[in-house]
Amino acid sequence: MTPRTYFVRTFGCQMNQHDSQRLAGLMEDSGLVAIDSEDADVVIYNTCAVRENADNKLYGNLGMLYQKKELNPDMQIAVCGCLAQKDKEIIQKKAPWVDVVIGTHNFASLPVLLERARVNKEAQLEILESLETFPSNLPTKRDAIHSALVAISVGCNNTCTFCIVPTLRGKEKDRRAGEILDEIRTLVSQGVSEIMLLGQNVNSYGIEFGDKYAFGKLLRACGEISGLDRVRFISPHPKDFTDDVIEAMAETANVMPHLHMPLQSGSDSVLANMKRSYRRNKYLGILERVRERIPHAAITTDIIVGFPGESEEDFQNTIDLVKEARFATSFTYKYSKRPGTPAAEMADQIDPKVVSQRYDRLIEVVDQVALEENQKQIGQIVEVLVNNIEGKKDEMRVKMSGRAKDNRLVHFTIPENETVRPGDLIDVEITYAAPFHLISEKPGFNLRKTRAGDIWETQKNETTNNQVNLGIPTLVRS
Repeated sequence: MTPRTYFVRTFGCQMNQHDSQRLAGLMEDSGLVAIDSEDADVVIYNTCAVRENADNKLYGNLGMLYQKKELNPDMQIAVCGCLAQKDKEIIQKKAPWVDVVIGTHNFASLPVLLERARVNKEAQLEILESLETFPSNLPTKRDAIHSALVAISVGCNNTCTFCIVPTLRGKEKDRRAGEILDEIRTLVSQGVSEIMLLGQNVNSYGIEFGDKYAFGKLLRACGEISGLDRVRFISPHPKDFTDDVIEAMAETANVMPHLHMPLQSGSDSVLANMKRSYRRNKYLGILERVRERIPHAAITTDIIVGFPGESEEDFQNTIDLVKEARFATSFTYKYSKRPGTPAAEMADQIDPKVVSQRYDRLIEVVDQVALEENQKQIGQIVEVLVNNIEGKKDEMRVKMSGRAKDNRLVHFTIPENETVRPGDLIDVEITYAAPFHLISEKPGFNLRKTRAGDIWETQKNETTNNQVNLGIPTLVRS
């Protein structure tokens, strides 16, 4: 009997990706087989609700699936995650062909609800208001052998006026450090050499059980795990960022020299209206202290343009801060009005044309700063963790890509007769810089082959489709 197939599509952030890996794990546990197509028997959309276009993307894709379901009535569609938590019954009203809608707190229910919908020929809706099972306790199908996402908390205690996440994810719930470290050790034993610690606000981790220094301690504990080469984390909040975390980053060899520190605005008045609980001088002070202790650190950020009441002077303050802060990358967003947030009810909403003009001006500046910062890398030897083999050969070379320690994306080439696999580490010399990536046209050297690379190669050789990119997903129980 041919097994049923499934496909998971993720909208949104790393936490959504983490949850999607758990949803995939649940499907694998139920005997389904993954395919990379929305022609699957079960199509799962794991949704984001942070920006307005998330709604548009979801309903546009559901419209496309309606046509597929007309041709295959046995096909099942599930909508999960943040937008499902927010819209609840609205999804079934707008798209009655959806079989299951579940929110952010009960992913473990998906297999049962899919079976109930199939047997009863009736759509299932289940939205809980509090966390049922911490997602990390569910089976997992990772996207890569060598890299893993590890949640240290879920939810958020902040009250940023533009953000709907606390409403959808609930108050912050922290995992105990022992449980987190056990998961990481298990992952390392399976070939993982890089982990990303996840939380809506990682540096408030530990507040729930009364230890405001818990995150720095967790970073140091990760440094004691043999075989763990790289530790990253996202996202901290400037209001909670403390010097003990900077010291832990500087003194723990496997904590990478990259800090993603959301700014949102360079204007004190806008930050106050956003309820961000810090001001530009505090923010710049954090960056200064990080660079004092970790001079080679790359700092990236998030910026919102066009928040209600933002004046031209406020916007210029953001431009000035970007020039001063010298971000390696800036993720920029037009303010998006989200129902249920205080900002949506504020006066002085900015004309969309003005927002677009400011956005374009900001993009020009952040791209120029990123280019100038990347150009400083030319001639440097950087260690790259290989993520991808593009499978293209040009003049007897193979094109590959990966991340440097500071998280910069590096494209490089090696001679065709060299064997480098996803998960391997290789030193390359940077020969060219663009705003969003670096290039090395010189063959790599000091190749360090890894267990993850060995596993990737073995699994690749065992497959019949000759798969050659990011790594064959694996089912892991944490």
